[in-house]
Amino acid sequence: MFRKILIFFFLLLFTVILLPIPSQAQKILIPMDLSQTDHLKAYGVAYWCLKQGYNVEWLLNYRDGSFMAEYHEDMADRCRLQGVSFEKIDLSQAGAIYKEIEENNMDVVLLEKAPAIAVYVPPNKEPWNDAARLALAYAEIPYKTLWDAEVLKGDLEKYDWLHLHHEDFTGQYGKFYGTFRNEPWYKEEEATCEATARKLGFKKVSEEKKAVAKAIKDYVSRGGFLFAMCSAPETMDITLAAENDDIVPREFDGDPPDPDCQKKLDYSKTFAFTDFTVSLDPLEYKHSDIDTYSDRLIWGLNQQNDYFTLFDFSAKLDPVPSMLVQDHVNVVRGFMGQTTAFRKSLLKKYVTILAEVEGQDEVRYIHGNFGRGTFTFFSGHDPEDYEHRVGDPPTDLSLHKNSPSYRLILNNILFPAAKKKERKT
Repeated sequence: MFRKILIFFFLLLFTVILLPIPSQAQKILIPMDLSQTDHLKAYGVAYWCLKQGYNVEWLLNYRDGSFMAEYHEDMADRCRLQGVSFEKIDLSQAGAIYKEIEENNMDVVLLEKAPAIAVYVPPNKEPWNDAARLALAYAEIPYKTLWDAEVLKGDLEKYDWLHLHHEDFTGQYGKFYGTFRNEPWYKEEEATCEATARKLGFKKVSEEKKAVAKAIKDYVSRGGFLFAMCSAPETMDITLAAENDDIVPREFDGDPPDPDCQKKLDYSKTFAFTDFTVSLDPLEYKHSDIDTYSDRLIWGLNQQNDYFTLFDFSAKLDPVPSMLVQDHVNVVRGFMGQTTAFRKSLLKKYVTILAEVEGQDEVRYIHGNFGRGTFTFFSGHDPEDYEHRVGDPPTDLSLHKNSPSYRLILNNILFPAAKKKERKT
């Protein structure tokens, strides 16, 4: 009996010896410094990992905002498929990274959930009219589109993150009346908006847009993440301030504005801007003095010298603005839009400036809290088309896969997935 037990023991030991020894746990590092071959697709890989149920660590200020996760072969395959640079590292290398982060102006933020993304856009607008839609499509990050009917029906509650682009929430069709009122595309937009307003029970487009703006504001107050570009931030705040006021010229809604409309603006209802003056001239391609475009002619800013500077935040003390400014450069080429830049002197005091044009009364990128949610506003239309004009061809992001400004847009898409990670020292 003892002999049988001994033989069984040796056979078991022999079997264990022959079993493959598991390799040491490893991690995948997706660098976001200048070594990265495709910065924009890297965000798509991070989002894909979250959709698969993998947690991702966002290494703020480490190699310009790199990503790290437990190594899985399908992650590596996804990087290869997307042309994204990655490094396979062991736990000792990961430990050295954590140590460097702990000792410097860096931090680790855990991304746990792929946010549900919505884009507010009229049904007749093509994707290339919107920089964020271009970025989402190129990075292969899924999103849904919605417009006024869905917003007023309450569909925003299905989404974590909402994007607005060059929308005109004042009901003045982008103030294109002076130049393009006889163009077919302008007439089509006007007809679409008027038909939508009537269908939803409003007599005027401007009144319907007020209801939409208020619904978006309520969405943010309940915890939604709002990202808006170009003229959407400016016209959103104008409309909110004019909730009980008529600022729209006769040419757009059939009746004149209130002669005392400027005095009746309620700046307490806006997200970011205060004390601004609206334009009541239907022929003026301008909504208000929030936009600094006219001053830029005096300052002499043009394509050759138009740059803005990203602020440097403490990753440990200010993780939210740090996430939003992760980039592989800190000075970024400017670009124009229906609202090219925001006037710094008209910002509310609690608004955080993320990027500004040094030496001028001008900011390009701002962030703030509102209720339980947040808003982030980025001025300009298309980061890789300096003077994007009506009818210009779409931007091919495969030619701009390391675009610093498009990176700023994609920072916002991952921001709702973030949870501050606590690490034991």
